[in-house]
Parts: sequence; C-alpha cells; structure tokens
Amino acid sequence: MKSKTLHKQVVYFAIINYLGTAIGIISALFIYPRDFAFSGTIKFVDNMAQMLYPIMVLGASHALIKFYPELNDEKRKQLFNYSMLSVATVSVLVLLGIFIFNTVADYKDAMLIYFAFPVGLSLAYIDLFRKQAQDLQRLAVPTLFEKIIPKVVLPLLFLLVIKNIAGVNESLFIYAISFVLIGVFIGVYLFRHFKPGFNYRFKTLFGEISRKDYFKYSLFSFTASLGSLLAFRIDGIIIYNWISEEANGIFSNGATLASTLQIPAVGMFALYAPLISNYLKDGNLTELNVKYKEVARLLFFIGAVLYSCIVLGIDDLFSLLPTGPALKQTTPIIYILGFSVLINMATGFNTEIITYSKYYRFNMIAICCLIFVNIGLNIFFLSCTELGIIGVAYASFISVTLFNILKLLFLYKKFGLLPFDVKFAKMMLLFALSGVLVYILPDSEYHLLNLVYKTGLSLLINVIAVYKLRLVYQVNVTIDKALNKLFRK
Repeated sequence: MKSKTLHKQVVYFAIINYLGTAIGIISALFIYPRDFAFSGTIKFVDNMAQMLYPIMVLGASHALIKFYPELNDEKRKQLFNYSMLSVATVSVLVLLGIFIFNTVADYKDAMLIYFAFPVGLSLAYIDLFRKQAQDLQRLAVPTLFEKIIPKVVLPLLFLLVIKNIAGVNESLFIYAISFVLIGVFIGVYLFRHFKPGFNYRFKTLFGEISRKDYFKYSLFSFTASLGSLLAFRIDGIIIYNWISEEANGIFSNGATLASTLQIPAVGMFALYAPLISNYLKDGNLTELNVKYKEVARLLFFIGAVLYSCIVLGIDDLFSLLPTGPALKQTTPIIYILGFSVLINMATGFNTEIITYSKYYRFNMIAICCLIFVNIGLNIFFLSCTELGIIGVAYASFISVTLFNILKLLFLYKKFGLLPFDVKFAKMMLLFALSGVLVYILPDSEYHLLNLVYKTGLSLLINVIAVYKLRLVYQVNVTIDKALNKLFRK
C-alpha cells in the first residue's frame, strides 16, 4: 500500500512540476526576453531570498526527515512545533541583521533585500511544511501551490511592467505577497491532514532524541543547504552586481530553460528521501544500492533524451519565434548549464544518501569546496577573460562536475556504492553515437522541418534502442503496459 501511494505521489509530483515547467518555458520563450533588465532584477530578489531562507530554517526541515522514524506520533508533532517556533525566532534575527547591514553598508539596492525578506520567510515555512507533507506522503498539493502560483504571477507582472501599468517596485511587492499566500495555502492544506496541536513544552521531546544530536545535525544541514545555495545561486548575485541586471536576465533565462531537465530528479529525490533515511537506519545497503543504480539510470535516460533534443533543435526553434534574436543570446548558457544538469542527474541521489547517513558532515566539507571553487572561477572568468556570462556558466559547470565527483568518491569509499554499471555505460555510448549521427545529417532550408525531423529521429532511435537492450527497467515496464493496452483494444 505504501509503495502504491508513493508511486501515485511520484506521478502527481511529476505532472505538477511539468505543468509548472510548461508555464515557465512559455514565459521564458515569449515574455521574459521582452525585458531582460526586469528579469535580472526579479532574479536578484529571488536569489537573495534563496540565500536568506536556509538561515531562517537553520536545518529544521532536514531534521524532520532525519528524526521522524525514531519518534512516535506525539513526539513527531512536538518536533514540528519546535521547528515552527525556531523559524519564527531566527527570522526576526535575520530581519534585524538586514537592517543593520543596510544601515552600515548603505547598499545601493537595499530595497531589493527588503523585498527578498518576506519571500525568504515564506520559503522557509514552505520548506518546513513540504518536508512534513513529505513524511505524510502528501506532497502533490503543496507542490501544486509552490510550483504553479509563482509561474502564473511572474509573467503577469512582466506584462504589467512592459505595458507600463505597474512600476518595478509595485510588481516586486505583488511578487512578495504571492509567496506569502503560497505559504498560507500550503499551511492550511497541511493542517487539514496533520494536527500538531499547541504543545510547546519540549523537554519530553529532547528526552526521546538527544538535543546535542539534533542541533549538531541541524547545524550541518543548515551549512550544507546554505553552502549549496551559495554555490548554485551566487551566479545571479555576482552577475547583477558585476555586470548588469540585463546580463543577469539573459543568464537567468538560459538557466531557467536548462533547468527544465532536472524536474524528474527533483520529484524523485524528494519522494525517495524518507526511504533512503529508512534504508540507512536499517543498514539495508543492498536494497539501497539497487535503488541507487535504478534511479540513476532512469534519470540519465530522461535527461539525455531531453538534452539531445535541446542540442539538436534549439537553434531552429529560436529561429521560428518572434523573440528569437533575444533568445539566441541564451543559447550557449543553455548548452553549458544543461550538460551540468545532466551530470547531476546521472549521479543519482548521492547527496540524499550522505545527508541521511552518519557521514552527513561530509556535505559541509564538499559544499565549502564547491563555494570556493565556484566563486574563484567566477572571479577568474569575469576579471581575466572576455567571456562574460558564458564564463559564469563555465564556472558553474566545472564546479558542479567536481562537486559530484567528490561525492561519488566518498560514497564509494564509505559504502561501496556507485550509481554506474554496465547498462549505464551502454546507455552513455548509445546517446553519444546517436547524437553525433543525427547532428551531422544535412539541414534543410526550413527551420520547422529541421526541428521536427532531427529531434524526432533522435527520440525514436534512443527510446527504441534503450527498450530493445532493456537498459532501463522503468522504460520497459511503461512501454510494455502501453503496448498491451494498445493491442488489447
């Protein structure tokens, strides 16, 4: 029953994420390129909010997942209440810190940080609510609110600014309010299925779990989360302050389109996290190893199919669109960051295994290395080369690749786990050969014909080959079910 529920949640999660992604792609293709300067400003506010919210959460959301299996229902509710109170307390201190920083530093865009604060606070509670919903295996509805509302609000704000109906500050205010509403909606949904009560006496809770272990784990989780965001979100802050808001908009648009590849990974990582925690708690490394390889192959297959289509068809697609000249500025960003996403997907849920194991401290070491490498490479490419935002994309790609290699080596040394096997190697070779074969085929003078025949041929070759060679179990199961239904009719 639990397995069936998990499967349904994965399906719902994927559908909602792809719906949000579809809205985001349409906006990135037709709306955002019309004002890259406003896009860069919004992205800066979003990046600042993403930096603030891990500080507000302080690892509490990860602790919910980590300690959930050890507690009974009453103590689980106490742990959730403690997390709620912790976020509120730290958020007040963060707001005070922002005020002091802006008073001392006199930052020219201080108002943008104040816009980022309510967004960060909302994200902190959304993260907490989502982790609790994840424990309850009720992630679909919170995901609907979290992924769809911002994707609808943001293009509407762009249209208001482009049509001179609203100014930038008014639009940013509406943007911040939309996140507050998302937090409220998710909270209302969660509390319909989960009644934590008002028990704020936590002595009995920390009699069940060690207060020292809880704070130690929360601190390391916080460091890893903040470090991860510093490593992966620092680009938007550096570009905004070092180059321009317009350059930041171009980069963020390319990053948005490239990140569509990772939607299946986000869903699977979130929904498999409790299972990984249980496997590690029970010492069931055999089953964990099977899942690790199985999910890595599936994610690489999905990512490689999508990336192949992007590489083979994106130039022709942009040539067909009215915003094509603006979009072509994002093409190299999409190529570089898209390949970075593919590498991240191919390595499976290595971060989650480390996070929920007794070696969770290693994440902090790896993240610190990533921060120094990424920031150092960004400074090098921006100050010593003429590559501009392309250099920032290279910095991100190199950093993410080294980061994943470091985690793979650590997991192999400590657990003997690797996401790769012979089937994975065959699949890599297949996609490389089919990609080169289709790429060198002659182009016609019609962009639409090139787009359809090259991406269609790539898709056909790869899916059929993977199915016939039985390289990905889930692909064979899905196609077999479809064929049985088709021929049954």
